[in-house]
Amino acid sequence: MLYFLVGIGSIVMLTTSCAKMPQEELDAANAAMEAAKSVEANRYLAADFNAVQDSMNKAMTMIETQKSKFSLFRSYKDAKALLAEVTTMAGKLKEDAIVKKEEVKNEVQTTLTEVKGLVDEVKKLITKAPRGKEGKAALEAIQTDLAGVEATLTEVETLVTNGDYLTASEKVNAAKEKTNSLKTELEEAIAKTGRH
Repeated sequence: MLYFLVGIGSIVMLTTSCAKMPQEELDAANAAMEAAKSVEANRYLAADFNAVQDSMNKAMTMIETQKSKFSLFRSYKDAKALLAEVTTMAGKLKEDAIVKKEEVKNEVQTTLTEVKGLVDEVKKLITKAPRGKEGKAALEAIQTDLAGVEATLTEVETLVTNGDYLTASEKVNAAKEKTNSLKTELEEAIAKTGRH
């Protein structure tokens, strides 16, 4: 009888030790997700971040499902494996986000220099533009637009200083598009009058 009880006790201990909630793995996965978020992986690599977040949510659902079972029938093996995967994926995501952020920063700085050059070109073209009645109103509109572009460039520089490269990228690309259209408009007006 004693052997039987010891045997049953061993089985229960084995089963319950296997059925211990994977708190360590859960903490590691949460820490890795937070680390990825701290370098803005959720912004710079949104699709990848969401995929890892989905895996994390799936692991949490698995844990909740096992918690609702009778303790002898619980198994966190699959959840543990998935949490380990999440930790690894989130770690890689953090590294990739740092690289992506640097790429976006460099692109912004290159485009910023380019747009500043375009602004100078537009200013030179303004001096050659026709000055008639219609031309005067058009030039005033162009100068207003150009002032808006210059204000945007100042804003972009502030965003870069603050590390918000994604917003800076959107704004500097819009400024480039606007400046290019102003340049084209002036070049066409000058071409019509034959002034160079």
